[in-house]
Order: sequence, then C-alpha cells, then structure tokens
Amino acid sequence: MTAPGTRDPEARSRRHDPGRRDRLVDVAIGVLAEHGVAGTTHRRIAAAANVPLGSMTYHFDSMDDLLHAAFTRLAERTADVFDQALTQAGTTEEAADAVVGLISGPTLNGAETLLASLELYALAARRPEFRAITDAWMARSRKALHAHFDPETAFMLDALIEGTTLHRALSLDPMPVRTVRAAVERIVRP
Repeated sequence: MTAPGTRDPEARSRRHDPGRRDRLVDVAIGVLAEHGVAGTTHRRIAAAANVPLGSMTYHFDSMDDLLHAAFTRLAERTADVFDQALTQAGTTEEAADAVVGLISGPTLNGAETLLASLELYALAARRPEFRAITDAWMARSRKALHAHFDPETAFMLDALIEGTTLHRALSLDPMPVRTVRAAVERIVRP
C-alpha cells in the first residue's frame, strides 16, 4: 500500500507503456477468437490487457480500426509461418512436405489462429473493406509457394491449404495426414 500523496509504482509503470498499442492488438486477436467479432468490445479487450478503457480510444479511432489492426496482424503472422516453412524447403519434395505440415501442423490449427481466422473470413465476406486483408494474406501465401511451384500450382495449393485446414478443423472425423499428403501429391505431380 502506498502512503497518501505518493504514486503507486504499478500505476506509474502502466502509464509508461510504449508497446501498449501492439499489446492491445495481440490481446484483441485472443478476444476475437474467444468471443467472435460480434462479442468483441473495447471493454473486453481492455480488461483482458489489464489497461484502462480509455487506452482503447486513445490507440484506436474505432472498432473497425482495431479489427483491421488485429486481423492484419493475424494474417501477417500466419503468412510469416508460410514464408518460414517454404523458405526452409530446398526441393520441390521438401516444399510439398512443408505444405502437408502447414495443413496438418499446429500453426494453422491452433484454436486462437483458427477461430480468429474464421472470424476474419466471415467479416470479409460480409464487409468488402476487410477483403484487402484476406487478399494480401492470400497473395503472400501464393508468393511463398511460387518459390517452388508454378503460379497455377501455387494457386491450387493455397486453396487446398485453406479448404483442407477448415475441413480438418470442422470434421468430427478429420482427414488423415496420409490423405492430405495424397492431395498435395496429386496437385504437385499430376
């Protein structure tokens, strides 16, 4: 407990928080995954980030501004994973293995990423101004795939990754990895 007339050191440290906006964006992704776009509020994000509610309106002009920042961050992080997985591949076969790993691995299938991605897809389907985020995300994914595959094959693989990831996530009996591998092989080596 602080003496009367002195400042609480914890309150002071919270005021000097140069990374607060970035932290709020990160926290917003989790809140979006947990509550969806419809249930995400400035109040929920502020509470989850343990910051005053006023921080939300200080850092974001509107809920749309916050949604744009959070979904852009989500798309960039996921695209970074694509880049990393495909950059490590030295051959077409290794790149095909990387695609199988992306579909069946934990990055795209983690609850937060998956649920927040679904929220982005639904929002972009309803509100075209958010499609710039999904379009840039798909373009980055295809660019990473282009390093190993021709443009048409990269386009097919990108669609397979999205669709198969959703099928595996929503199915009560998810597609086995061997079937994922067979699908990738059919596209890569028709």
